[in-house]
Amino acid sequence: MQTEEQLKEIVKQKYSEIALQDKETNMSSCCGSSGCSTEVYNIMSDDYTQLEGYNPDADLGLGCGLPTQFAKIKKGDVVIDLGSGAGNDCFIARAETGESGKVIGIDFTPAMIDKARVNAEIRGFHNVEFRQGDIEKMPVTANIADVIVSNCVLNLIPNKKAVLKDIMRVLKPGGHFSISDVVLVGNLPENLQNAVEMYAGCVSGAIQKDEYFGMIKETGFANITLQKEKAIIIPDDILSQYLDAQQLEDFKNSKMGIFSVTVYAEKPAEKAACCGPDCCS
Repeated sequence: MQTEEQLKEIVKQKYSEIALQDKETNMSSCCGSSGCSTEVYNIMSDDYTQLEGYNPDADLGLGCGLPTQFAKIKKGDVVIDLGSGAGNDCFIARAETGESGKVIGIDFTPAMIDKARVNAEIRGFHNVEFRQGDIEKMPVTANIADVIVSNCVLNLIPNKKAVLKDIMRVLKPGGHFSISDVVLVGNLPENLQNAVEMYAGCVSGAIQKDEYFGMIKETGFANITLQKEKAIIIPDDILSQYLDAQQLEDFKNSKMGIFSVTVYAEKPAEKAACCGPDCCS
């Protein structure tokens, strides 16, 4: 069994490789948009191309949803993107928040940070910045963000509760998040659970859907809403790399499901300050 640090190092190495690849040869992205199914990384992403702010140079096909489309970003907002990669969601968020707002991308892979910074500099985006750091301990102050987005990242983090706790710390009272992620209904076969490629590919690090929503509620978030859900179908040619013929048939006949979900939730607003002798009980 891999430790938390070992799992994080696996992810860092995989995403460093992706960042350093040319876009045309990037066939190993976590949830990529390629039509081939030789890797688990190539089967989950949604189409960003119609969204304002989209730039193909920043799209490495690493998502499993469109959180910025659902994030209710307003002009002037401060937006933080967790696991910002080459900057795709950050640049789309910038189109929503405008020049009066600010967008901060956080990623713990140095090669991704370098790539995102180049993309921002080329476009003259002075209100978009990228910071290297762990999203369990974000390199930002408390109560700073109006909106937090993230796309297919929490499933890669062993300590998801720590990430949710830090999201609560960083959001302003009344702020909200919109996060796309991978969740499970039922148990993965053991061979899939133990496969390193399945972890880096966003599958075996996912948790049960009910547990995922339970963690969000237990952290103290309000108005939790499922904004979008879609089933993820892993092709047979991928599954057969880990399962024999009987295991594959059993898996396909089981009620086990893998889903991409986009979830919205709010940090409760603070109570109004007491302003007189009779206003507080």
